[in-house]
Amino acid sequence: YNMIQRTLYYWSKMYSEQIQNRDNYSKLERTVCINILNFKYLKNDKYHNAYRLKEITSNEELTDLQEIHFIELPKFNEIGNKEYIENVEKMDALEKWLEFLVEPESNTVRQLELSNEEIKLAKSELYRLSMDSKEREQYNMREKAIYDRISALENSRENGIKEGIEKVVKESLSQGLEISLISKITGLNEEEILKIKNTIK
Repeated sequence: YNMIQRTLYYWSKMYSEQIQNRDNYSKLERTVCINILNFKYLKNDKYHNAYRLKEITSNEELTDLQEIHFIELPKFNEIGNKEYIENVEKMDALEKWLEFLVEPESNTVRQLELSNEEIKLAKSELYRLSMDSKEREQYNMREKAIYDRISALENSRENGIKEGIEKVVKESLSQGLEISLISKITGLNEEEILKIKNTIK
């Protein structure tokens, strides 16, 4: 697969394309390349390996500007997620996403959906993308109807709040309270209060 060569090529391309001719090198920022592999590649049992530039003998890190990750899903599927099946609270962020990538319909992912909004959204998007065009259109229409309903409820709430404030202003005026005091109570400015006053019959 020439994964090492390809990875270094894509990393260097991402890194160098940050600046144009005559730009200052100081504009170059940390670049991280992440390889998610659906096959075993590296000769160790770890499903996640991360690399940076280091001095050969002292192991001193030269910089964190270059960072390359290899995530091997088959290794994770074999050893990475077994101990977390019964307790998703012990899973870190990477493990949660890898579980989703490996088996989005697993019981573990269903548990994660209850507490992790990002996983829930990703599962919903995966479901949407797996539909045919007709199903996707129906899904989008249902989603639009839900958003329209939420928007209508929000507008009703805002209108209710506005009506409540107007009622407070009218009652305060009828009791002879000063406009400056009413303004402090309601948050309305003097002009808005006078407009409400003019509607009182």
